[in-house]
Amino acid sequence: MTRSDEISAPKSPSLVDLCVQKLIDNVRYLGNVGCIDLHLLEQVLPHCTAEQLMHVEKSTKGRDLSPVTDKLWKKFYEKQYGIKSANEVMKRMREKNVSFRWIKLYEAKGKEMAEAENEALDRIKQLYQKEDARKQSRQIRPCTKVPPSSKRRFWGDNGPGYNVSNVKSNIMKKAKIDMLKSQEVKNLAAMKKNSIQRSQSSSSVMKKTGSISGIGSSSKDPNLQKGYFRGRM
Repeated sequence: MTRSDEISAPKSPSLVDLCVQKLIDNVRYLGNVGCIDLHLLEQVLPHCTAEQLMHVEKSTKGRDLSPVTDKLWKKFYEKQYGIKSANEVMKRMREKNVSFRWIKLYEAKGKEMAEAENEALDRIKQLYQKEDARKQSRQIRPCTKVPPSSKRRFWGDNGPGYNVSNVKSNIMKKAKIDMLKSQEVKNLAAMKKNSIQRSQSSSSVMKKTGSISGIGSSSKDPNLQKGYFRGRM
């Protein structure tokens, strides 16, 4: 093999390189990385998202990963909340001569933003409620209590405390009047009247006939005639 062939031949990856690449391909499954060297984590953890890196931080107990992850959290902070906000945080830390891990600053900023969003949502909700209340107050509402009428109702009710029995009595009277005015009742009344007139007419005829027959019989009685002539003689 010539020297040029040795230069152009690809280098075979080492076992460590293969393991690192395998970790990168399956970075979403990472959890506790306490047993992995920091120089290997420097190659693997930059491929994590903020959620994945947070899971690795919470899962790894008893080991400080900040030598590798602190600069990663600073990048996530700048990406999420802006470079200007990150510079303002660093300025305040220098002024107060304090230092915080960027993972803590990232979490604190997230809580602050969530609280600010909730407060803003509450204010918007209150504004909507006030606007709805204002619209409701301007709407026309039906009156639930009916005022007493000054006019007398057709059944004789003078107010809300009318007597139900009077109403029933008036209804019965009206029904009775309607019945008396009906044609059938009129026909029955006419038939009854004609019957009474016929009976009265028959009785008067019978009385007249009786009186006439009485007179005729007394004139034919010989005793009466004799007595009459005796008195005359």
